[in-house]
Amino acid sequence: MNNFKKIGLTALAASLVSVSAHAGEISVAGGASINVEGFSGEELNAGKAYTMGNQLTFTGGGELDNGLTVAVSFVMDQADATPSPFDSHSVTISSDTMGSLKFMGEGGSTAANSIDGSAAGDIWDKFDSLTNASAQVSKSGATGDSVTATAGDNAFMYTSPEVMEGLVLTASYAPQASTAETRASGTGIGLAYTGVEGLTVKYAKADIVNSTKALSGEQTVMSASYAYGPVTVSYSNFEGDLDTANKDYELTAFAVSYTVSDELSVTYGMEDAEQEGSAADAEYESLSLSYVTGGMTISAGMHEAENANFGTASNQDLEKWTLGASFAF
Repeated sequence: MNNFKKIGLTALAASLVSVSAHAGEISVAGGASINVEGFSGEELNAGKAYTMGNQLTFTGGGELDNGLTVAVSFVMDQADATPSPFDSHSVTISSDTMGSLKFMGEGGSTAANSIDGSAAGDIWDKFDSLTNASAQVSKSGATGDSVTATAGDNAFMYTSPEVMEGLVLTASYAPQASTAETRASGTGIGLAYTGVEGLTVKYAKADIVNSTKALSGEQTVMSASYAYGPVTVSYSNFEGDLDTANKDYELTAFAVSYTVSDELSVTYGMEDAEQEGSAADAEYESLSLSYVTGGMTISAGMHEAENANFGTASNQDLEKWTLGASFAF
């Protein structure tokens, strides 16, 4: 099955490998943010941390004489200043009847991890980088991989036109990692259904191709959300089966969002992270609000983690608050 998927994607890519648009447009969109956060917990009472974010996204493209549309995109991000400030660049070739084929030179995604984030907004990620000596929270190879494992550079993503009302298929191809000991290149396939008003359902399965065979394997993702009036209920489940013992993981999330007005919304979310062979599940809760006015978004949240490093020690129970302002232009 994987061989047929590889052949199909390779043939489609080869047929479109050399194209140029005769006329087109180039546009730039940007964003910036100012954020502050603070942690608390046993043996962890860090001071406030202030950060900022900024990036520019350049997009351009046009229609060819044969009816195909070609688009190019790349991101300029200060966080990626080494070795260059350019990030996530891609070329997309599409038509109404054929769908679209995206070649991602950097920042590639698979059919599985293109289902972006957990239903609760990746609460685990707010605690993933803590480095307090006695309360280390690091889930490399565990829940972090379930969300962040990517296809790497020079990867392909195909998105079909609607095969039936509300149903779209996706397929991905990830090249073999550079290390000789790793598994071969990987493929993925997924679907998204929006044929019922207010309902969105997504499912995908893809190979995880990492720098070592031990951290490679297979990822399965599903998500569902239903919006009724001002209330949206969401659910997601990520499963990762890695080649090394005691590295399998599962992240289940649930969230309820209430839209108070066009400007204000409130969200409550929960996540349960399970790692094979661990003493306890890591559990997370979050209450956040967002206020939008013009091109500015003010966000605030309270977040809690219990057994954050899959253990029962009291120093793995943590709290965090966040406050931020982001600007789109």
